[in-house]
Amino acid sequence: MTSDIRYAAPGRINLIGEHTDYNQGFALPIALPDRTEVVFRPDGGDVVVVSSDREDGEVAIALDTAPGDVTGWAAYVAGVVWALRGAGHRVGGGAMSVSSGVEMGSGLASSAALECAALGALAAATDLRIGAVERARLAQRAENDYVGAPTGLMDQLASLCGQRQHAMMIDFLDASVRPVPFDPAASGVMLLLINSHAPHRHAGGEYASRRASCERAAAALGVGSLREVQDRGEAALGAISDPVDARRARHILTENRRVADVVTALEHADFAEVGHIFTASHASMRDDFEITTDHIDLIADTCVRAGALGARMTGGGFGGCVIALTHADGWPDVADAVRRAVGDAGLHPPTITPTEAGAGAGAVSQQA
Repeated sequence: MTSDIRYAAPGRINLIGEHTDYNQGFALPIALPDRTEVVFRPDGGDVVVVSSDREDGEVAIALDTAPGDVTGWAAYVAGVVWALRGAGHRVGGGAMSVSSGVEMGSGLASSAALECAALGALAAATDLRIGAVERARLAQRAENDYVGAPTGLMDQLASLCGQRQHAMMIDFLDASVRPVPFDPAASGVMLLLINSHAPHRHAGGEYASRRASCERAAAALGVGSLREVQDRGEAALGAISDPVDARRARHILTENRRVADVVTALEHADFAEVGHIFTASHASMRDDFEITTDHIDLIADTCVRAGALGARMTGGGFGGCVIALTHADGWPDVADAVRRAVGDAGLHPPTITPTEAGAGAGAVSQQA
């Protein structure tokens, strides 16, 4: 009898570097401890039948599936099947069950966790050896070209390459990943994840419009991507006639610099400086890139006023989560202040949890 294949992949928090991925820039995510796990039982057939602990019923995915055949949550699995076969890899049928421990719709890359877990299980079923970067690109293609969400490569790379007590410094020019120590607890600091429960809709028109704005800015500068003018700094932006596109580009250039500055601060365990940069990043997302909301701004601002070292929205924007660095013994006071401020504003109560950098995707032992 064929043995079950178990594979799990985490969601991610991006510490800093928002919307820089598709601009060939830098980002610094961590993998979350929270993971999506799939159990796959190959049967040699020509259909993958998927079910989820969060959805009713089953969805049958033909191995020759094409974009448009499957919609909804199962499209992420169908996209992986399609991307694998499109790259010339063998895929076999079977039954796949999904258990998601990554909150959906909150900017924590639940879709990438599902893609990477499904891809890992399908690859293991045919003893397919694929490197992490190629896996990330296949999962990204599933999301971009099958599902239709114009995301960059960060989510998949973070899910696949994460390490405990480390952040991942990603250079999207060559998709290289360098681990950077990230252990705030050793310095008496806590990383808080604050889920606003405001829906995170980055697959919609606002995300696409920001990407298009960056592309127009690059075209106005005569370059293929904004990364090519990074060394010239903000002085280069004078050639962009559209003021909105210029502001979008300014966020990208300054955000790339902030990523590098956070890496330097982490190498010296200077979490006060990291917090300061977090807050500056949030201001740039609010004012230049215009992807925050009043709800998210209230949470981030309240964290800082209540004594956090710094706070920023994380993810594509327009909802989702805020992260804050606090002194370990002071995080309950920050959390209480946020709950009061959100309650006074008549908004949905947030979920506030300490978190840390977890491990990347991998097989799950049968005894786990």
